Amino acid sequence: MSKTPAYLESKSHYEILDGLRGVASIIVVAFHVFETYSGNRFNQIINHGYLAVDFFFVLSGFVVAYAYDDRWGKMTTWDFYKRRLIRLQPMVIMGSIIGAALFYFQSGSAFPLIADTPVWKMLIVMVVGATLVPLLPSMDIRGWQEMHPLNGPAWSLFFEYIANILYAAIVRKFSKTLLSIFVFITACFLIQYLVFGPNGDVIGGWSIDKTQLHIGFARLLYPFFSGVLLFRIGKLIHIKGAFAVCSLLIIVVLAVPRIGGTEHLWMNGLYEAIVIIIIFPLIVAIGAGGHMTGNFATKVCKFLGDISYPLYITHYPLIYLHIAWVSNNKIPMGEGLLGGLVLLIVSVLIAWACLKLYDEPVRNWLKKRYLVKRA
Repeated sequence: MSKTPAYLESKSHYEILDGLRGVASIIVVAFHVFETYSGNRFNQIINHGYLAVDFFFVLSGFVVAYAYDDRWGKMTTWDFYKRRLIRLQPMVIMGSIIGAALFYFQSGSAFPLIADTPVWKMLIVMVVGATLVPLLPSMDIRGWQEMHPLNGPAWSLFFEYIANILYAAIVRKFSKTLLSIFVFITACFLIQYLVFGPNGDVIGGWSIDKTQLHIGFARLLYPFFSGVLLFRIGKLIHIKGAFAVCSLLIIVVLAVPRIGGTEHLWMNGLYEAIVIIIIFPLIVAIGAGGHMTGNFATKVCKFLGDISYPLYITHYPLIYLHIAWVSNNKIPMGEGLLGGLVLLIVSVLIAWACLKLYDEPVRNWLKKRYLVKRA
């Protein structure tokens, strides 16, 4: 006989937050398509699309606190880690496998190391990537010095795991006052880098060196733990049409062009600080406080929420392909956007297939194997 303890029962989801995560994931794919043609950080279309990662961290902190804050009397820290691993790790593995399968098709001037990378080395990188252990720049096989050269966005999952460890080991025990002080300090840390730092933006975090780790922790600490604090404060905003309003807000703040140019970097840094520190928590508060009223809208939010994580963690090997295709064939943006649209559609289809054929069955098996208590 088996039973699932109370702390393992899934709580109801915030449907609008699920949908918003999907909206942001689609914007990330579009941003990466356009980024291929941008040339530099000042000319990107959907210029602030990279801030979707910081939005994900706010969302994650809020949802983790909602799911687990009241369960610590019924579960251990290791129980929490097991649940988070089962939720996230299967798709990390799939992202690494897809990256490996497409790796040698990405060879060209954009990725100079691919042609000289032996298969055994690529396979080692795939296995290490599947564990999410970051690689040092000396193990780079692409030329971009990513900690996960087969699937670049996995860097944010590396930091997500750090946030989960910090939450379970330390921050969950904080009072609201202590957490508020901690969040204020991390906001100052973020503002210092954005306004007084070298680039006026938070682009980065994907490599193991002093500068990139600085960016990664600046991007992680305030957003994630502000999400935790937002849940604990419990001051949600209730408005009609919350999903539409929040979706529009996300699209607008991510699409705003670069501010200040090369001469006034601090202006763009200030904009990003305002977005991350104020607007993203505001969007989450509105989304969590809203309600879906129509059956169709509910289904849309569920679909977007379902594909959001698989889409985010599997799309970038296709972006590498797109970059190589554009670079090797000197494709201008006007001619390449149809390929970009096909890439977006294929990315969604791959995400859905991975979810239904792999992720959900594997997670269900792992839950039965490692989370269900035997009585």
